[in-house]
Amino acid sequence: MIDLEIAKQANLKNILDIAKDLGLKEDYVELYGNFKAKINISANKISNKKGKLILVTAISPTPMGEGKTTVSIGLADALRLIGKKSILALREPSIGPVFGIKGGATGGGYAQIAPMEDINLHFTGDFHAIETANNLLASCIDNHIYSGNELDFKEICFKRCIDLNDRALRKIEINLSKEKNVIPRMDGFDITAASEIMAIFCLAKDIDDLRKRLENIIVGYNSKNRPIYAKNLNIIGALLVVLKDAIKPNLVQTLENTPAIVHGGPFANIAHGCNSVIATNLAMNLGDYIITEAGFGSDLGAEKFFDIKCRNENLNPNCVVCVATIRGLKYHGGQKISDIEKEDISSLEIGLKNLYKHIYNLKNEFKQNVIVAINKFPTDTDKELEFLRNNLEKNNILVNFVDVWKKGGKGAIELAKNVEKSCNISSSLNYIYDLEDSLEDKIEKVCKKIYGADGTIYSREALDEIDKLKLNSLDKLPICIAKTQYSFSDNPKELNICKNFKINIKNIEIKNGAGFIVIKTGKIYSMPGLPKKPAAEIIDLDENGNIIGLY
Repeated sequence: MIDLEIAKQANLKNILDIAKDLGLKEDYVELYGNFKAKINISANKISNKKGKLILVTAISPTPMGEGKTTVSIGLADALRLIGKKSILALREPSIGPVFGIKGGATGGGYAQIAPMEDINLHFTGDFHAIETANNLLASCIDNHIYSGNELDFKEICFKRCIDLNDRALRKIEINLSKEKNVIPRMDGFDITAASEIMAIFCLAKDIDDLRKRLENIIVGYNSKNRPIYAKNLNIIGALLVVLKDAIKPNLVQTLENTPAIVHGGPFANIAHGCNSVIATNLAMNLGDYIITEAGFGSDLGAEKFFDIKCRNENLNPNCVVCVATIRGLKYHGGQKISDIEKEDISSLEIGLKNLYKHIYNLKNEFKQNVIVAINKFPTDTDKELEFLRNNLEKNNILVNFVDVWKKGGKGAIELAKNVEKSCNISSSLNYIYDLEDSLEDKIEKVCKKIYGADGTIYSREALDEIDKLKLNSLDKLPICIAKTQYSFSDNPKELNICKNFKINIKNIEIKNGAGFIVIKTGKIYSMPGLPKKPAAEIIDLDENGNIIGLY
């Protein structure tokens, strides 16, 4: 039975009952049908308690992902089964991967949030609102230049976006109409998940903070190399109008009726990879155990969660769950995707180095309490599972085998009990760099400590951008390194832990409204492409108008 079929058979509660479970009166809830709702931001004032925060991260993934969201959902359900008031705080899926290779992001099997097809597609329209606000700002920049360019734009550094994977839009030429004052230039699109508006949306504390961050977006530079801000275009009020409903967190539920607050959706390989601050704080005010996740492996999502989001909000996670799979470990041990279901102890043993590096970083660099969750697949053999358990226990690593895809919350009871125990062990988050470090030192520290690189190599373009940021005193922000998710290096083909490598810094972009600096490495793009056979080829409507092929 595929995910969509399982989801359709679930016994979902009316969303008002889920809200009541959280202590939310109807006045705080805006319905989007029977199973989706928006929560008014003022609900954050209901309680001042702070629930325990559990971050779910992972090893370096395979192209199919390792089930981080599935484990997060199963863990939340399992905590409910052992009597704990748990709440999920997750990101919204991007439509790009839904029609691409990775599929949706609502979990899998019996560990899903629902309604699955709604969440994976248009949901409550948040992505559309973010995309519209982004493109309204972009169009007003070009309109200002067309109308006389009073702000003296010499360089534009704000792109349009669309929530689809479309490599043809990575680099384009615009303004070809030959109208008066229209100057052709090279430009390109970002995917909406990489938009600065998305990052701002996810880091803003409230409407007032959202306004300030939008005002501080640097949209270009004048002839004196000084920044031009979005507020100079006098359209911030219009952007807020577009975002006024989207900024309210979304409430849905798991198949086992555990509340899930799903809001915001930046990728972690090209953006900061965390759900909204508003949603996380709301969940922590309403629940006792809050399970959240950060995209891709811990070298990307978790590092940004700690160094950007936690620093921004002064959060200190109580426990970190690192998800791994037998197939993922074999993949990083050299086994081909086409052979990934075959038993292979030698590849598994080599691939363990990837897991050990992630654990080392989480424990020793970030100073976190770490539990390893092995997300089981039907193709895992007893010999492989026993080999893995013996190796991890020999290295004093707490490991749990999780079978939530097949069993739902019941498949993560052991993990839930260990998470509860771990949450009672004190920890103090350590950041990888200080904000007062030079920009080069921040980059060097992440590359060396987290990735294991020997150092960095800068392009001329990146060095020029650093000089510009220093000239304008914009270099003291956190950094968001855009890097392939498949390797600790910037080369996606270097799957095993590599040695004697350097990280290639290709370009640097200021996201002043979001409050961080994006460091682009290797061949990383902020607009993904589609695979040779995209998922779009199998998604359809049946004769009764029901969606099929979505996963």
